[in-house]
Amino acid sequence: MTTRRVIVEPRGLASLRVRMLVPLLSILAALVVGAVFLSLTGNSPTEVYLKMVDAAFGTNRGIGETLISATPLILTGVAAAIAFRMLVWNIGAEGQLMVGAVAAAGFAIAIGDTLPGIVAVPLVLVGGALGGALWASIAAVPRVYLGTNEIITTLMLNFIAINLMNYLVFGSFSPWRDPESTQFPQGRPLPDSINLPEIADSLGRLDFGILIAIGVAITAWFLIDKTPWGFELRVVGDSPDTARYSGIGVPRKILTVFLFSGAVAGLAGAILVVGILGKMDPRSLDLGLGFVGIIVAALARLNPVAVIPVGILMGALNNAGPALQSIQVPTATVTMLQGAILIFAVAGEFFIANRIRRVRRPGRTSADVPVEGAT
Repeated sequence: MTTRRVIVEPRGLASLRVRMLVPLLSILAALVVGAVFLSLTGNSPTEVYLKMVDAAFGTNRGIGETLISATPLILTGVAAAIAFRMLVWNIGAEGQLMVGAVAAAGFAIAIGDTLPGIVAVPLVLVGGALGGALWASIAAVPRVYLGTNEIITTLMLNFIAINLMNYLVFGSFSPWRDPESTQFPQGRPLPDSINLPEIADSLGRLDFGILIAIGVAITAWFLIDKTPWGFELRVVGDSPDTARYSGIGVPRKILTVFLFSGAVAGLAGAILVVGILGKMDPRSLDLGLGFVGIIVAALARLNPVAVIPVGILMGALNNAGPALQSIQVPTATVTMLQGAILIFAVAGEFFIANRIRRVRRPGRTSADVPVEGAT
């Protein structure tokens, strides 16, 4: 007599088909869950999904707004992917984006109209990246030299960054606050010369920030996959002990990657400030963009180039949210779909790394059962 049991075993190196199929199935499964939720609330899933697609891609202006929403998500997704590839759990892209916005606005206000835009804008963007890197260093240095848990420190720093940003505009008369806004506190508008140019009138407000985000993603992919620096990064991520034995400076590598990740997230905040916002506006920056970036990185399987289409997908979901109100569907549906995508993406990683199969196991017979009193 034989019985069957289910075992989980390592898959080894998954095929390209499996690695590509799992993220697609994750999105499909999330859409199915969303369809069930919409049906239970009395809405037509088909109507809702068609409305979302039309809002995100139905017009040139809709495409422009989708790409605007995708820009910070691509950058925060790249920031998460860079760190996670080396098993550095930087959950602080949200705070690093905000501090990058604070630093960029501060640089722009300090520069004023003293420099031409072609010089001032790059300086402000670099300032935002430096701000994000500096904020990341507060968690990176203790992680490297004291062994602290970076998940906890980066999460705590997110809340500190939110309150810092709000204080500068709503709780003080700092240079970041518009002195002419007497009814309700607002961020100080940046000089007209310090603004990213728009790409085309037909695409609405879309500026060159999307091109910068795509360029950063491609650059990060090249550095990680095609350079000796990236090879060392992958070795540290796979086996720190092997890296140490090979002479790779593991603490220095972790610190460098942490700062790089923070700089990319800070750049996202800077692009928003010199782009569509034109100022440091806490209400428009506190949108969970860093946390959605983690979903983007997970669904892209930590590939910076794959982050680009996934970021556009998430940007489309964000852009479609307000359009749902016209058919009496809560915009929280978008958040629910994003959460479902993350859950299924994480589950998909399990099936990429492992396989489940049934095996036969010989059953016990009467001859195998010991008889009482037998010797």
